[in-house]
Amino acid sequence: MQVSLPALKAFESAARLGSFKAAAAELAITPTAVSHHISNLEQRLNVSLFRRATRKVSLTVPGKELAVATSQGFQKIDAALENISQKDKQINVATTSSFAALVLLPALQGYYEQYPHSKVNITSGEEISSDPFSLPVRLGAVAEQADSDVLLRERFNLFGNARFTTQLDQAAPITVYTTRWKNSALPEVPWKAWLNQNDLSHAQFEIRYFDQELFGIQQALLENACVFCSITLTRDYVKAGLLTESGYPPVDSALCYYIDNKDSLITRHNVMFIEWLAERLKRH
Repeated sequence: MQVSLPALKAFESAARLGSFKAAAAELAITPTAVSHHISNLEQRLNVSLFRRATRKVSLTVPGKELAVATSQGFQKIDAALENISQKDKQINVATTSSFAALVLLPALQGYYEQYPHSKVNITSGEEISSDPFSLPVRLGAVAEQADSDVLLRERFNLFGNARFTTQLDQAAPITVYTTRWKNSALPEVPWKAWLNQNDLSHAQFEIRYFDQELFGIQQALLENACVFCSITLTRDYVKAGLLTESGYPPVDSALCYYIDNKDSLITRHNVMFIEWLAERLKRH
């Protein structure tokens, strides 16, 4: 049976409060409107739902039955709406393992201090997420992305311990870890461009590869070796004194971090996170 939702809402409020006037105040409508809704509902059901007295109303037997059903129904609806609202406060970020470990996770406490009522769930992996409710912060070719989606164009340099810049002229090659992407569609790290820019020879280095920048950075730290990688990912290590950036100028790459279709991800909490992330990367 089709009945009016406003009529059911007016009935539920009047039944719970025991007053048409109180129901009208709760629903921000007139007592006459409440009475009209309930009268239409009674006509539709062909029963009396209230006994009407001069100053009060009381439920009939059918009214009590409907009151239980409408109360339970609207409670379930309110609970579902609250649950959905809470989910909107959770930001699901899907990104690369290196960006998650070296940029997002160390910075997350700062985000919570700025937005204490938000919750960020980070999943990492090298595959692009197809989940329409996630923020996909990805590494890709800058030439293939819309300008509005790009968060940061990557620059690369050589990093190592504080002594490594004095060792480039030594006879033995210097061990350098860098990245050969698992995803062959990504532009290569700009190692050759960096050598050419700084008038250095490939023969001065022994190059070893991982498929993620995170592994190269970790191995360079373990071995006291060098790593050629993103400035973005090493910034916190440099600040902590664990790595030193070479005295050579960094080189631009064809890579960028981006959020695919960024302008379509318009929930309030997503927008706050995107703005915070863009500002942090700008400072980086």
